Parts: sequence; C-alpha cells; structure tokens
Amino acid sequence: MSLLSCLHDTAPIIEAKDADLGDLFPPGFLDLYEVHSYRNAARILAYACTPEFQEIVARLMEFRIRTEDIVASGGNKSQIAKSMELMLNPLGWHETRIRGDLFITKEIITHGEKRLVSGKNRGRTVVEHRQRDEIYKVKGFIDGHKIDFVKGRVSFDLEWNSKDQTFDRDLYAARTFYECGIIGAGVLLTRSAELAPLFTEVARRVEMKNFQNKYGASTTWMKKLLYRLDAGRGGGCPILALGIRPALVSDFDDWKAKHPVIRQQAVFELDDTGEDEDDLG
Repeated sequence: MSLLSCLHDTAPIIEAKDADLGDLFPPGFLDLYEVHSYRNAARILAYACTPEFQEIVARLMEFRIRTEDIVASGGNKSQIAKSMELMLNPLGWHETRIRGDLFITKEIITHGEKRLVSGKNRGRTVVEHRQRDEIYKVKGFIDGHKIDFVKGRVSFDLEWNSKDQTFDRDLYAARTFYECGIIGAGVLLTRSAELAPLFTEVARRVEMKNFQNKYGASTTWMKKLLYRLDAGRGGGCPILALGIRPALVSDFDDWKAKHPVIRQQAVFELDDTGEDEDDLG
C-alpha cells in the first residue's frame, strides 16, 4: 500500500451535514419527517428566523397526505402541492422570483511624471496618478430564479414528485437567494425512502400500469437530494432537508381496507435503473 493511499484512508472527513439536531423540533415531528440539517440550517432557522421557523414547523405538524393524492394522475401541480399552497399562502408565504443585472466598474489607473513649476518643490519631478472608470452591464446575470414559498429570510420548496434533476434547480435558486442576501436559510421538503413499502402496497391495489415509473428511482426522493447536498451543490446556503415519512399519510389503513390486492408483483426499486422520460409534474 502506498503512502498516498495510507494518507487518504486516515484523512479526516469534512462534511457540511450537522451531526446533531438538538431539541429544536417539537415532539412527534421526527415521526412525521426525516430531517437533515446542512451548514447549521436548523439552528439558524430556530434562533435567527424564529417566527418563520415556528410557523413552518407548526404547519408541517398539521399537514397530512391522503392516499388518493398519491394515486391521482399527474399534472402541472399535484394536489399535495395545492394543499401546501392553501396552507401557507394565507400566512404570507408566496412564490418568489428574483432577477438582476450585474454592473461592473472597471477602474483604469494611469501613472505619469510631472515637473513642478512653482512652489518650494519647483523643478522636482513627481509621479501623478489618475483614474477613470468604465461601467459595463451584464444583462440578466440573475434571471428567473424561483422558489415556491418565501417569507422573511426563509425559503421553502416542496418537491413531491418531479424529475430528480429538479433538485439542482432548487439548490441553485436557494444558493442564489442566499448569496444575494435575501434569505438566511432554506427548507426543502421531499419524499423519504421510508415511503417505498407504502408505495409498493398502493401499486398492488391500483389499476395503474405506470405507477411504479411515476414514483421511480429517477424522481425526487431524499437520497437524490442528499447526495447533491453532500457534494456541495447548495453552495454556502444552509439547507434543512425534510423527508415525508409514512406516518404523514393519514388514511392509509382505511384505504387499504377498501382496495384489495389485485397483483402480487409490485416492488419499488429506488436504485438507478434507468431514466423515466415522462413529465411527472
């Protein structure tokens, strides 16, 4: 084994993920949501953005999903996203977009010698500095970055079922808002992998041939978000990643009782097995 290999094996790991969440969340919250905090997002939200943090946590504690919302056909906006809007919009959480041009000042400094013709230093040569400015504009330097909900200095995005590349757009938007000083931290809500057994049970009970593709491995699951956060795609923006757990599906037992099994072979694979070309909304 080479010396370089030994050094790699013993090198300390640097990561942006917080090891401890403390007691920042109310009892029962972790039963409903998988929680991952990056760059001290949970603490920043709890102590620097307290009203918004308490408000979003309280609403998420009340939020529930019906099984029929999972089964419903796709579109531009799912019923789950619409329910979130109805819950947050009245409280002042609104979709927000930012745009901006970049103005660049180019300072040109010239140096020249000058001979003094009067005064006590007459005849002496001095160096004279002159500056002129040129201003340039980069139009659309920040163009159309959008977040589902923003209030105060907190952003909140929901990705229930989109292509997993949507996370790149969300993280880039949060990063841009943060770098522009508009937000102090962002929250991103998606599906926990713990929903896979529940989705398998649904697939066994519905007449939808594409149900497993609709919620397949190439869609927005927590695993897809975490590897992007671990890779630093959120830049310096503190991000609180939340994953919807099965306990949030309020009527699943009743729904199962009304929908008997119609097929035995239905297994959700969350590892990458190919790309789903459908627009899932």
